[in-house]
Amino acid sequence: MSIVASQVILHPCVSQALKYGGTNLGRDKLYRAIQYFSRFLAWYLQSRGQKLEATRWTALKNHLALARKLMRLGKPVEHLQAALRAAQTAGDISEQLATIGRQISYFGYLVYDAVVWANAIKLINLKPSTSQKVTRVSNQFWLSGILFSIVHDLLKAGRLAVDVKKLRLPDNQGEKDLADETQRELKQFALQKMRADVRYQFIIDMMDIWIPASNLGLVNVNDGIVGLVGLASSIMGMRAQWIAVNGSK
Repeated sequence: MSIVASQVILHPCVSQALKYGGTNLGRDKLYRAIQYFSRFLAWYLQSRGQKLEATRWTALKNHLALARKLMRLGKPVEHLQAALRAAQTAGDISEQLATIGRQISYFGYLVYDAVVWANAIKLINLKPSTSQKVTRVSNQFWLSGILFSIVHDLLKAGRLAVDVKKLRLPDNQGEKDLADETQRELKQFALQKMRADVRYQFIIDMMDIWIPASNLGLVNVNDGIVGLVGLASSIMGMRAQWIAVNGSK
């Protein structure tokens, strides 16, 4: 029995899961997936008239949302640092501006989100009208951050496509050097991977944008749709973080 228990507890998958869960981003993506699944399930149960069960899942959703706000309290400074680094980095000016816009937007979003959290736990007491305004501004910053991210994805995808096309052009400068050819293949492989990563992030952004847009009343979608797109983008984010922590294998 102890041998079986050891094999289970010390299994590589368990170790990888613990390593993943040891990162703040990994835990946040997991909690986010559960939060939006709860949002979908609460809507589904409510639509079927099962109000008591729906209330339980709504409570779980709300508690996870507050927990995630607490986990993100220090992140505004990270986004501000990222914006400053982007401003000091040489590169394509349009991509640079989109990156700065995205980071500043997320900085604003998380600052206002922290105020929402403080008000929710009664650390501060805002008037209902002020609380609604803070929540709305938070969602506006979130939406603008995603929009800047989408613009950045499109600009970067276009630049990478041009770079790949240049590499595929035939080289007519006499005999090809084996080392140069190897370098070209490695660079082409790296560019293809970057393009795949950009497409992956673009899909996540295109799903996430529905959440703040719905919160702001810009689109008319129910909680079921919002829950499903949030769950899907969370799972994609979990996969990306899992690969970052444990590798692709």
